[in-house]
Amino acid sequence: MLLKGQRFVVTGIASKLSIAWAIAECLHREGAELILTYPNDKIKKRVDMAAETFGAVAVLPCDVSSDDEIAKCFDEVARIWDDGVNGVVHAIGFAPAEQLDGDFTDATTREGFAIAHDVSSYSFVALAKASRTLLAKRQGSLLTLTYEGSISVLPNYNVMGLAKASLESSVRYLASSLGKEGIRVNAISAGPIRTLAASGIKSFRKMLDVTEKVTPLQRNVNQMEVGNAALFLLSPWASGITGEILFVDAGFNTVGLSSELMELVADDTE
Repeated sequence: MLLKGQRFVVTGIASKLSIAWAIAECLHREGAELILTYPNDKIKKRVDMAAETFGAVAVLPCDVSSDDEIAKCFDEVARIWDDGVNGVVHAIGFAPAEQLDGDFTDATTREGFAIAHDVSSYSFVALAKASRTLLAKRQGSLLTLTYEGSISVLPNYNVMGLAKASLESSVRYLASSLGKEGIRVNAISAGPIRTLAASGIKSFRKMLDVTEKVTPLQRNVNQMEVGNAALFLLSPWASGITGEILFVDAGFNTVGLSSELMELVADDTE
């Protein structure tokens, strides 16, 4: 019961396969109280299921593309928990499907670029602004989710890679801005995991297969491994950590060219 008496707002639950679901499960396991958010009525049913599973205090609407809705959401959080929150989890990312298919230069449009950055990156800053006072009351922390595509080119990830790079930079700037109030800001860069969001990336199954072969651990990670890492970063155990990107990817980020990868692309005529 590491987090007994602590309070967290979790965004981004879309199904039981969501990383956000696993994070909520880990927080609940350690005694935390939760408020969950949903972006629209279609997703609300799934978030309601999570709320029942984890005994959430409330389920609130929060479309992160709307500053007004974010403000209303955290006004309600403040009404429920007027003495502050210990953490806010940002598990949100989106780009139009056509942006995640094919050659980067051909696929990327001004509109798609703007949507990806607004929903996937700026929304983290918007949540930080809305929750700042509540987090300061308990010297809480902000946590977001990123991916290897922020620093390396991955097929079809395209504009989401740019959005995730922006998101990672915002982690550092927010950490600097909010640190004087005792607020920590971190991110987890998870390996590829089969979620609803990942299903929108063309050839994602192939990405899983290749990653499994070339990672030092010779496997992919799962949602609960990311959830437990999130639990650590949100807990008192990580009180001295801020502005960091923690890789939970079975070591994939450390591999430049492995023997397994060389075998996958070897010329049969050699």
